[in-house]
Parts: sequence; structure tokens; C-alpha cells
Amino acid sequence: MTVWDRPEPPTRPVPLDRERIVAAAVALADEGGLEAVSVRKVAARLNAGPMRLYGYIATKEELFDLMVDEVQGEILPEERPGDWREAQRVLAHRTRQAALRHVWLADLLGGRPALGPNGLAVTEAKLAALDGLADIDTVLRAAETVGDYVIGAIRRETANLRAERATGLSKHDWRRAHGPHVVRMLATGRFPTLAKAVHDGTDVDAETSFATGLEWVLDAVEARLTRP
Repeated sequence: MTVWDRPEPPTRPVPLDRERIVAAAVALADEGGLEAVSVRKVAARLNAGPMRLYGYIATKEELFDLMVDEVQGEILPEERPGDWREAQRVLAHRTRQAALRHVWLADLLGGRPALGPNGLAVTEAKLAALDGLADIDTVLRAAETVGDYVIGAIRRETANLRAERATGLSKHDWRRAHGPHVVRMLATGRFPTLAKAVHDGTDVDAETSFATGLEWVLDAVEARLTRP
């Protein structure tokens, strides 16, 4: 029986339910990452004994599942776009925005399918936007391809955010600190293409990079969907 199917125990003097438990866990993770989340710490935030929480969740993994599902509720738009590309675009950008609000989310995406009500609704929205454009196997592969890009891009961006927080160095400060080393290495002539990218390439912000890559992926998906 999954955590969503298991009934909650009766209320006791200190009010407790899965909604309050998950909200406390999400707040802890937002403040200190997944390493800041434990049954003991969540219980302390709720002024409850740790053993009481085990009436609602059996393991920390179940708690993580509930946290992911809670945040996935932020991804679904209020209205479903009519065009499949726009639907995929909206879901992708809303996923990125949720991950920037909850940096820990990236570490929990991309594994086993999300089985909570919000996770299932997000998956349904991704597939429904493509339904009828091709056979179901092609639809599944298309949704997986877009999802893999989104998760990979989000993990790269959030990894940079965590590094900034851990070191206290902004992207500009990090480049300035490591610039002399890079200049010396490029001067060796061993990395001509990299040197061209550094000297002549256009530096864009993370949002522009994400949006550009997403459009290229959607172009590729569209080419596959429209093949005779």
C-alpha cells in the first residue's frame, strides 16, 4: 500500500496530518537542502515526537515522495494550452521555476515514476498534449525526450546555484578567480575550439539557454511526429 493509499491515524492533542508534515519538510529542505530533512527534524518543527510521524510515513523515502508531489502541484497550469508545443513549453518552464524555488527538487526528479496525484496529473498533461499526433509509443518517447532535457538542464542550473551558495562566489566572481588559469591553458594551443568558444561565443543567461535548448528539442520532436 502506497503512502497515498494508507489512511492517516486519528488526531491527537497536537494536531498532525500529512499536509502539515510535508509543509514542514519542504520548508526545511528549502532552507538547508535534502540533508536538512529527517523525521526527527520535521517532528521538532511540528512540536511532536518523532514516533508520531511514523503513523503517517513509514520511511524518509516516502517523505521525499510526498515532498516531490507537493511541489509538482506548482507545475500544472490553471488552463491547458491548446497547442502541443506550447503545452510542453509551459510545463517545462513551470518545472524549471519550481526547481529554482525548491533547489532540492532536481535531486529527486528523473527516477521512478511519480505516483502521487500531482505527479500523475503532470504526466497526464505531458502525454495528453501529444495524444493523437502519433502512435502511443512515439508519444511516450517524445515526452521522455523533452523530460530528459528539462531535468538535465535543471540539474546543471541548480548545481551552479548550490555552488554559489556553498562558496559565496557569484558566477562573475568565480570566473574572475579562475580566469588566469583558463587563459594560461588556452594559450598552450591544445584547446583551439574551446578557445574559440571562450573568445567569440556569446554568453547568455540561464533562462535564455534553457529556452533555446528547449525549442531545439521541440523542433526535433516535431520532425519525428510529422514523419510519414
